[in-house]
Amino acid sequence: MCMRCPRVKKNIQTVILCGGKGLRLGSDGLPKSLFPIGDKPILWHIMNIYAYYGFKDFILCLGYEGDKIRDYFKKVKNWGITFADTGLDTPTGGRIAKIRDYICTDTFFATYGDGLADIDLSRLFKFHEGHDRAATLTVVRPYSPFGIVGVESRTGMVTHFEEKPMLDHWINGGFFVFRKEALEYFHTGDILEKDTFARLVRDKNIAAYKHKGFWECMDTYKDNLKLNELWACKRAPWALWKGK
Repeated sequence: MCMRCPRVKKNIQTVILCGGKGLRLGSDGLPKSLFPIGDKPILWHIMNIYAYYGFKDFILCLGYEGDKIRDYFKKVKNWGITFADTGLDTPTGGRIAKIRDYICTDTFFATYGDGLADIDLSRLFKFHEGHDRAATLTVVRPYSPFGIVGVESRTGMVTHFEEKPMLDHWINGGFFVFRKEALEYFHTGDILEKDTFARLVRDKNIAAYKHKGFWECMDTYKDNLKLNELWACKRAPWALWKGK
């Protein structure tokens, strides 16, 4: 039985994983998803990306210092927000397993509480609806954190330098879409990337949506500084609601 169904049934729900501690950000009692970009937490920015496309019904999976997230967003009136306590140390897949009774729509979005992109969620949803698999994973091509040195194999001579190029491989960029039936693949002890996705791959029940635009994950203090600089300079590609 559904514990909380939105009145507008067509408004697809969005699950956001907000349990992280943000240790590499220098957390001092602040959950990772509340680290600020400008004067707003990154979670606010993520929610605005979804709201821009009309998806305004959120389930926030709380963990570390979850009450601080609850206190920050409890006065927000223009979004529907469900606060779900999913445990202090519950892994990512386990958090979604614990909120299965909150899912009231046949399809739902999910994402992490630390990633930003200029992703077109309408296209992502259309892609998901166009195949017969239970899950869609957005993949992105990252930039190398280091410069690349070209070396001639025979002589050892340096041939060229390339400053932090885009890599050839694809990585998990978050921004998922799941059919409700996919919840069968989530177990309470799951790490999403290691366990849940492995089952979906085994059953050939997950497809990849290639996002070739802006994407950044706020994993370290340096990442936070970069995102804040983009925001301060009004060059934030993810801020679609500002017409960027």
